Amino acid sequence: MMATSSGTSHNRSRKPKEQCGSCPNRFSKDKRQAAAEDSDTTEVESSTDEEERWKEVARAAEIPADYYNIQKLVKYIKAGNQTATIVSLCCLKDYDLSTQINQFAISDIGGLDVLVNILECSDTKCCLGALTVLSDITLNIDIRKTIVDLDGIPLIVDILNSSMKDLKTMAAETLANVCKVRLARKYVRTCGGIPKLVDLIDIKLSILKTPRDQLSADDLESLDMTRAGARALFSLADSKHNMEQMRKSGIVPLMAQLLKSCHIDVVIPIMGTVRKCSSEPKFQLAITTEGMIPDIVSHLSSENTELKMEGSTAIYKCAFDGNTRELVREAGGLEPLVTIIKDKNIRDNKPLLRGATGAIWMCAVTDANVKVLDQLRTVNHLVALLNDECDEVLTNVTGALSECVRFQSNREHLRQAGGLPAMVSLLNSSHAPLLENLAKGLKECAEDPESMRILEDLDAVRLIWSLLKNPTTRVQAHAAYAICPCVRNANDSAELVRSLVGAMELVVGLLKSKDIMVLSAVCAAIATIAQDQTNLAILTDLKVIYKLADLVQTTDDLLRMNLAAAVAACACFGNNTEELGRLRTVTPIVTYMTSDNPLVHRSTAMALEKLSMDPQNCITMHQSGVVPFLLECIGSTNKELQLAAAGCLRNIRELALRAEEYLLKIDDD
Repeated sequence: MMATSSGTSHNRSRKPKEQCGSCPNRFSKDKRQAAAEDSDTTEVESSTDEEERWKEVARAAEIPADYYNIQKLVKYIKAGNQTATIVSLCCLKDYDLSTQINQFAISDIGGLDVLVNILECSDTKCCLGALTVLSDITLNIDIRKTIVDLDGIPLIVDILNSSMKDLKTMAAETLANVCKVRLARKYVRTCGGIPKLVDLIDIKLSILKTPRDQLSADDLESLDMTRAGARALFSLADSKHNMEQMRKSGIVPLMAQLLKSCHIDVVIPIMGTVRKCSSEPKFQLAITTEGMIPDIVSHLSSENTELKMEGSTAIYKCAFDGNTRELVREAGGLEPLVTIIKDKNIRDNKPLLRGATGAIWMCAVTDANVKVLDQLRTVNHLVALLNDECDEVLTNVTGALSECVRFQSNREHLRQAGGLPAMVSLLNSSHAPLLENLAKGLKECAEDPESMRILEDLDAVRLIWSLLKNPTTRVQAHAAYAICPCVRNANDSAELVRSLVGAMELVVGLLKSKDIMVLSAVCAAIATIAQDQTNLAILTDLKVIYKLADLVQTTDDLLRMNLAAAVAACACFGNNTEELGRLRTVTPIVTYMTSDNPLVHRSTAMALEKLSMDPQNCITMHQSGVVPFLLECIGSTNKELQLAAAGCLRNIRELALRAEEYLLKIDDD
C-alpha cells in the first residue's frame, strides 16, 4: 500500500491522493471536523493537566533507540508502497507496543492518523496489520480518545462485516480497548456495532466444551473471535442504553451458552457482562429464566479470582429476587461463597470480598438459606470481617448478619463470637448504608436479653439514638425501629430514655418528616417510650398528640398501624383522649378498619378502645359506623384484637345505656 493511501499531514488536511490497487478512490473530510459536527459529541476528549504532565515526564526521560526505530517504520508506512506498508506494520509488531514510550513514538509522528486511514483501505492484509497495532496501543487512554476524535469507530465497526475471522477478531479486540471511553461506546451503538458483536459470540457449544489443544485451526479462529467479541461487549456494557440494545440483539441465550465454556479467557469477559447487566431488572429475570445460575455457581469454585469476583457479584445483584435465591441454594452456591470469605488470602481483594459478602447478604433474606449458612458457621466468619477497612465490605457483612440474627440461635452465635462490640464501634461510621444495616442488626440483637445487657454496657442505645440525627432517611427509620426493642428490654428503660439529653425532643421532632418510613418508625418508637407514665408526660408536654393528629389522614398501612399504636399509648394520659377527639382524629382512625392488614386492625382497635373512654368520642365512632367492624374483630383469633374490640364496644354500649336511662328518667319525671 502506498503512503498516499494512508498518509496525511499532522493537521489532517487531505490532499488528492495517488492510488494503489488496494486504496479507496475517495477523499474524506477531516475526521475531527466530522466528530465536531456530530450533535452527540458532548464529551471533552482532552487529557487532564495531570496526564499532560505525566506525558512530559515520560518524554523527558532518556529516550531509547526503539523510539526512533518505530518512528522510522511509521515514515516507511507513509512513504512506501503496499508491500512496504505491510512489511512495516509487521515490523512494528516486533516491538513492545504496550510500553508508553513506544506508544508515544507512534502518536508523536502522526502514526495514529496513518493507522486510521489504513482502515479505509480495501486490502485485508493492510487492515489486519493496522488493527493488530491498534489493538496493542489502545491500552493507552489518550490513544483511545484520539481514535475516537479521528472518527475511527465507524471504520472499525464496518470491518465487523468482513468474512475474515481474524480481521473481525482484531476489530473486536480494538473495540474492547477503545470502548472504555464513554463516547466510543455511544458511537458503536449508533453505528450499529452491537448486533454485529453479538453475532461474533454465536459459536458451537462443542467448541466451547473442547480443550484448546484439541481444536482444529478453524475452530481456534472461531474461539478467538468469540473471546474478542465477549471482551468488546464487556466494555460496551458500561452503558444502560447499550445493555438494552444487547438484550434486544439476543445476547441473553448466547451468554448462557458461553458460561458453559471450559475456556476461562472466554468465560471471564462474558461473566463480567452478566455481572454488569444483572443490575437491570429485565436482565435479572432473563438470567434466571435462561438457567444461568447453576453455571455461575459452578465458576465460584474456580482458581481464577477475577472469575469468582464476577460470578459472586452477579449473584449479589440478581439475588434480590426470591426465586434466584432458591436457585443459588439448590445449585450449591452458598458453600463456595462461604469458602471465599473464609479465605484469609483474599482479604486484600476487595472486589471479590465485596461480591461474596454481598451475595451472602442477599441470599440470607430467605429463611431456608439461613439454615444452610448456619451449618457452615457463617456468622463466625462474618464476625471475623467486621474489622475490614472497606465500607462496602462492612455494609455487606453487617447486612448479612442482620438477616442471620433474625433467628435466636444466631444472636447467640454473634454474642459468643464477640460480634456485638465490633458492631457497636462501627456506629461511629459516616457511611449511611453501613449505619442502616447496623441499626437493623442491633434491633434484632436487642430482642435477646443477654445481648441487650451487653449493648447497655457498651452504651449502644445512646449511639443508636444519635443516628436519628443522620440526614439519611433510611438510617433515621431503622434507628427508630431499633430503639423500640432497646427501650422495651433494657433494665430501667424509662430512666435510660430520660438520661439521654434531648432524646424525646429528637423523636417528636421527626414527626415533621416527609418520609413515610421515618414517620412509621418514629410512631413505633413513641408507642414504646410512652409505656412509662413519666415519659408519656414529657411527650405530652412536647405536644406529641398534636403532631400525631396531623398524620391521621394517611393511607399507608404501615404508618396507620404504628400511628394507631402511638395514639393508643398516648391517649390515656391527662385529657389527651378528649383533646384527640377535639382534633377530629376519631373518624379517620375508624377508616383504618377497612384495611386488609390484620395488624392494622389490631392497633386500630387498641386506639379506639382508649379513645372510647371519652363519651363524645363514642358518639363519633358510632356515627362513623365502627360497630360492624368491631363485631367482626371479636371473632378474630388474635386475642389482643378481640379484647380491644370488645372493650371499645363495651364503652359504646355503656354510653348508650346511660343515655337510655337518662331518657327514661326524663319520661318518668
